[in-house]
Amino acid sequence: MEKPQQAFIGLGSNLGDGQKNLLEAWQQLGTVPGITLNRLSSPYRTEPVGMETEHWFTNATGEISTTLSPTELLTAMLAIEKTLGRDRTLTKDRPVDLDLLYYGDLMIDSQTLTVPHPQIANRLFVLAPLAELAPEQVHPLLGRTSLQMYRELKIQTGVERQEWLGKEHSGV
Repeated sequence: MEKPQQAFIGLGSNLGDGQKNLLEAWQQLGTVPGITLNRLSSPYRTEPVGMETEHWFTNATGEISTTLSPTELLTAMLAIEKTLGRDRTLTKDRPVDLDLLYYGDLMIDSQTLTVPHPQIANRLFVLAPLAELAPEQVHPLLGRTSLQMYRELKIQTGVERQEWLGKEHSGV
């Protein structure tokens, strides 16, 4: 068996109960053979970026260990999105959005997958939960940690840390 790789997944939702949607997606990730859930950040309430909508997002970042290839992991993530009602042909509001942020130190640039995620350094809604979970994670292209990138973008507004509501959830 291959050695598991550490990967970071960005989770987002701006339709329905965002926290519930993220926890459901996180729990479904944990049922995929070859994926072990490690840790999940706090949820963050975030202003929409790059899209016209009145619905704010709930965002979080999860750390997993996986023996799946990056492409297999992406396929599993897309299947979970679809199960939870996401239609990727629509570019606006979504019940759940899963993005592969990092897969070890791997760098991939293909038609179907870019790792590290190309917008990490520009999105506070990604960096805030990532810096909480893995402040020393180094971006393999930029050579900066999550915390350094977060501090550089801190001037952006519309990102507020929250607490998970309701019953306990696994992985935190």
